[in-house]
Amino acid sequence: MRIILVGPPGAGKGTQAARLVERYGIPHISTGDMLRAAVKAGTALGKEADAYMKAGDLVPDAVVIGMAVERIGEADAQKGFMLDGFPRTRPQAEALDAALSAAGVQLDAVVLIEVDDSLIVERITGRRTDPETKRIYHLKFDPPPAEVADRLVQRKDDTEEACRARLAKYHGETAPIIPFYEDKGLLKRVDGVGSPDAVTERLVAALGG
Repeated sequence: MRIILVGPPGAGKGTQAARLVERYGIPHISTGDMLRAAVKAGTALGKEADAYMKAGDLVPDAVVIGMAVERIGEADAQKGFMLDGFPRTRPQAEALDAALSAAGVQLDAVVLIEVDDSLIVERITGRRTDPETKRIYHLKFDPPPAEVADRLVQRKDDTEEACRARLAKYHGETAPIIPFYEDKGLLKRVDGVGSPDAVTERLVAALGG
């Protein structure tokens, strides 16, 4: 199963990615992990990426795509893989598609977890973290016990302003990859509203079991 997982921030991608890689026995490939592993291993692309990062620059798409193709070629990815967090833009999607084609790799699906913006804002802004235990609660969906409520904090990333900024970035930069994959017949839309188990069932059904 060769999958790309897409969805807005707060859609539950992290939870579902973990479940899907376990179900299908495939590696979860995130660009951050991939970059760190390549730098640590000292590969040619890793050294190139490291130079950009040390200079405070973004790693160019061509380098990231080269790493992705390299990573997909490793033994544990022969039965499939899940790409998460990349591509983030339409040009990246087009370049990745060309690189995968050149490497003889065919995607099975691009899965889009859909959640309305208003619910995402509710999900994210309601999160509170216990600084002592690091446990994350939600004021509505997973309320904290009264004895810890007073010490809970809201992360800066979880304010409404930060949340709406991330959503705007997603709609402006990442959402344009959706019609690209739809035109290729690869896109599978899955409703991300409901319990994690219900969403997992929908994902598995969309992927053919």
